[in-house]
Amino acid sequence: MKNYLVLVLKGIGMGAANVIPGVSGGTIALITGILERLLDAIKSFNLKALRLLFAGKLTEFARHIDLYFLLAVFTGIAVAILSLARLFEYLFNHYPVYIWAYFFGLILASVYFVGRTISRWSPGVIFIFLVGTAVAVWLSVMNPASENDNLFYLFICGIVAACSMILPGISGSFVLVLMGNYELVMIHAVNDLNLGILLPVILGAGVGLIAFSYVLSWIFKKFRNHTIAVLTGFIFGSLGIIWPWKETIYKLSAAGELVLNRKGEKIATGYDWFFPNALNNEVVIAFALILLGIISIWLTEYFAAKKSE
Repeated sequence: MKNYLVLVLKGIGMGAANVIPGVSGGTIALITGILERLLDAIKSFNLKALRLLFAGKLTEFARHIDLYFLLAVFTGIAVAILSLARLFEYLFNHYPVYIWAYFFGLILASVYFVGRTISRWSPGVIFIFLVGTAVAVWLSVMNPASENDNLFYLFICGIVAACSMILPGISGSFVLVLMGNYELVMIHAVNDLNLGILLPVILGAGVGLIAFSYVLSWIFKKFRNHTIAVLTGFIFGSLGIIWPWKETIYKLSAAGELVLNRKGEKIATGYDWFFPNALNNEVVIAFALILLGIISIWLTEYFAAKKSE
């Protein structure tokens, strides 16, 4: 029972990360040691699983797909998404620097702790790390698309976001930002339980998770050092998105006027990053939260190592 509670907590960490643009649930899965097991469990939804299910061999079916592990992790993810969407909406509206600062510390520490699991830094591994970094930086400066509630487009959003949600360093929520549907899906649809929006996204996410888990699991096992290197690069390159001090750039018309979505809200197209030029209470608290984020990851690694011993 204790082990499943721990898995639920790890799932909550993944779910919380997936709500925040720029933070990857796959990163949390990687640093908490459940990514490979998660990939193996997801990709076990195959013909053998269907045969066991339709034959009524429920015990064997549950063992084949690692059912209790998946239930624990996805319960945590669901709890986090449903409960934290409103909290994060409030925090981002009232204390954006503080919440970004804490997550910046988390991701900064993750670069070190994930990268140190690479057994050998060969020239090829270093090159692939730089490629991963470049891809993440490129994604961070792309201009988002416009909001689109077409069912097929929502299905595609689900596929792409789910793939990035289990890929460490690439944020599923940030991908939704780039596709123009972050607020529509992760804020409004989740808070209002709008099934017309959520169901095609969830269906696409299921398809994306199962298909992509095969690819990522095979690459992870075949080229472990290179895979961790590119994932570390993704995490490192995504740090700019999470930098606490930034001004949101909003979409403007040709006449220089703000463009609003169908709900009358401004449409974000990117960020203008800066460094604070004065040492005030906000800056001190933000740096304290960055340090707290680093300590949080260090404690997670410390207790994980103690448990292994």
